[in-house]
Amino acid sequence: MATSFASRPGYHVVATSRRQAGLGDNVTYIRGDLGDTAFCDAITRGMEYIVHCAALSSPWGSYNEFERANVIATRNLTEAAIKNCVRRFVFIGTPSIYFNYADRFNVREEDPLPAKMVNWYAHTKLMSEHYVLGKCHEGIETLALRPRAIIGAGDTTIFPRLLKAHMNNKLRVIGNGQVICDLTCVNNVIHAVDAAMSAGDDALGRAYNITDGAPVKLWELINYVFSRLGYATVEKKVPFSLAASYASLMEWKYKNFNKGIEPPLTRFGIGVLGKSMTLNIDEAKHFLQYTPLQTTEEGIDEFISWFKKRV
Repeated sequence: MATSFASRPGYHVVATSRRQAGLGDNVTYIRGDLGDTAFCDAITRGMEYIVHCAALSSPWGSYNEFERANVIATRNLTEAAIKNCVRRFVFIGTPSIYFNYADRFNVREEDPLPAKMVNWYAHTKLMSEHYVLGKCHEGIETLALRPRAIIGAGDTTIFPRLLKAHMNNKLRVIGNGQVICDLTCVNNVIHAVDAAMSAGDDALGRAYNITDGAPVKLWELINYVFSRLGYATVEKKVPFSLAASYASLMEWKYKNFNKGIEPPLTRFGIGVLGKSMTLNIDEAKHFLQYTPLQTTEEGIDEFISWFKKRV
């Protein structure tokens, strides 16, 4: 967002986050806590647009932690935005709300959701999204984006985690290795945010799937990254049922005997690597005029170049 809107004449970006690096010279950075209503009030004064992507994003943790970081922070920021007459609020949600431990293809925004969310992260993000969208036209314009698995330069989550597991000899192909999924280049997310801030009134009050628009074979992509970085590819396989059972055991152990520590393996992690998920982005194309600007392959190559400079 800072690389797009901030470059336009007359616009300036104010940002808050857990880390300041990489935000750009034309961005004013203010460290603070979105759980603090006074801080939310201060940073929303004089703002025309808010893009809210701050969250506790983890497959593990207590409900209270997620509620504070995701639900309370979102409500504080939304209420402050309304009070200070912010024009538009773009909420960054998550496709994790679709996950149900089964292969899912061409998932649309209006498709039925699982009766129970896969973890507290998905649960609290959905609560927050409902709250933000419910405020649309109550003194503010709101809409939400659900980008799937963000990749590219600066990724410190997806591929770094896979690389760490691989280097510790703990990564295996889950199931038959034919998992198909959507990913989203960070530049496409920026493009989607830009589109959301300038979209017409008919786009408001809705949530939109955001991806690169071309599903890929996950394990082929993972092995491509490993080979480009000079690591051996992953060839050993483990049945999905066995991996899921072992992850369940690990979760039980850490919940009862290692409280506060994330297990090295979770059922959600196994599910992401062992079950297909692709999303339909027709709504974003129609209402936001969103068209991916970068391919998954280009985003992966950007990550590889960026990662090589760091090691």
